[in-house]
Amino acid sequence: MDISTVTANGVEFAYLSAGKGPLALCLHGFPDTAHTWRHLLPELAGRGYRAVAPFMRGYAPTSIPADGAYEGGALVADACALHEALGGDGDAVLIGHDWGAFPVYGATAFAPERWRRAVAMAVPPMGAMLAAFFDYEQLKRSFYIFLFQTGLAEAALSRDGFIEGLWRDWSPGYDAAEDIAFVRRALGSPENLAAAIGYYRAMLGTVAPTGRYTAEQSATGGQVPILYLHGVRDGCLGIGQVDQAAAFLPPGSRVEHVLQAGHFLHLERPREVNDIVLDWLR
Repeated sequence: MDISTVTANGVEFAYLSAGKGPLALCLHGFPDTAHTWRHLLPELAGRGYRAVAPFMRGYAPTSIPADGAYEGGALVADACALHEALGGDGDAVLIGHDWGAFPVYGATAFAPERWRRAVAMAVPPMGAMLAAFFDYEQLKRSFYIFLFQTGLAEAALSRDGFIEGLWRDWSPGYDAAEDIAFVRRALGSPENLAAAIGYYRAMLGTVAPTGRYTAEQSATGGQVPILYLHGVRDGCLGIGQVDQAAAFLPPGSRVEHVLQAGHFLHLERPREVNDIVLDWLR
């Protein structure tokens, strides 16, 4: 797919796209890129959507944000600004995996008139995640989050084998060579690497919020139905840690577990995940 660009919320976003029709905005997570949606984009296009997958702020070839903001509210603002810049309307749908799931929850609450339905994968609503985050086994899985709060983060993440190790642990048995090559290009410069780490530093408060996105940051709840998907073999966030997800989703939402899939479930089981997503959006 060719890469196009659009400016939204002061950031020049590079994106992949397919099809015409109502906007289907697909947001990737870490350590990943817009190419993670290569199986879903053509399927969405075939169902009459304009499917768009941007490289998230700070991930090349998207620009480094001038405001230096990586808090969740900035991602919500990006999703809403992309909706506007790409000509979205009330029939638009929002799909996010990992870090891309955070703006799914926030943007559908902050600007519900923009989105008809939504899908989140691999990271449940914050309320559900916090309930289990301090479980001992989960803390071991989340070692990288704490590493990223330190000055060792850039050196560790840039070493050969670190990103490969995360993919191997998070999606056991999946051949991630193609995806890791995409990630290496997206995080190839020190500035891009620092941007990806910046999401985690903002999340735990190591870097103070910019104050630009207070309203977006505090948006929770909402009425837009959300489908939540989680791989049973997820080595990043254990399946037992998402038991409370349904209680934190809007009315009419649904939770499904995907068997024989890990963290990158949409890449490991593309036919199954695509069918579930397309059925939900229909």
